[in-house]
Amino acid sequence: MNTTIEYFNEKAEKCFQDAFTITERTNQDTFLSFLKEGDRILDFGCGSGRDTAYFREKGFLVDPTDGSSEMCRLASRYLGTPVTCMEFNELDADALYDGIYASASIMHLEYDRLLEVFPKMIRAMKPGAVLYANFKYGDQDGYLGKRYYTYMTEDRFAALLERFPELETVRTGIFGNEHPGQPDFRWLYAYLRKK
Repeated sequence: MNTTIEYFNEKAEKCFQDAFTITERTNQDTFLSFLKEGDRILDFGCGSGRDTAYFREKGFLVDPTDGSSEMCRLASRYLGTPVTCMEFNELDADALYDGIYASASIMHLEYDRLLEVFPKMIRAMKPGAVLYANFKYGDQDGYLGKRYYTYMTEDRFAALLERFPELETVRTGIFGNEHPGQPDFRWLYAYLRKK
């Protein structure tokens, strides 16, 4: 059983505080550059709500969701608006979003479950909508403590995308760890557009 949600429920206060140690906004700003003010965004696995708040400040409509009830509680308090508590596989929207922001979130799904969630995200996107996702870089999936990670390399991600011809790659790349004081590791990121 994937115990990631259990971890975030247990460590919610720490995870909430840690999120605000990241001050870099390059990923968020690049994501917004593909959208226009007033567009609707799904913050898919919003955690602390930090990115939702930023997107709203920039003039976007944002629906924050998270699978951890404790993270939802803290994010709701921070945002001053409710956060929808749901797991990724519960997404059931149809052509609703101009953008989906899945930062450090869907990487916690096992690979097989990731294959099930991608069609749900694609269905939830309007034609031309943009999806942002990132994954820890590598090829050895598994647990770090209670948290599960699916890792990605360029080749593995390209093979994943071959299953979903509805998406085209806008940009991919690698960046380093953003959390001060934590071990250094790399991330693979991608901006994908629904055809």
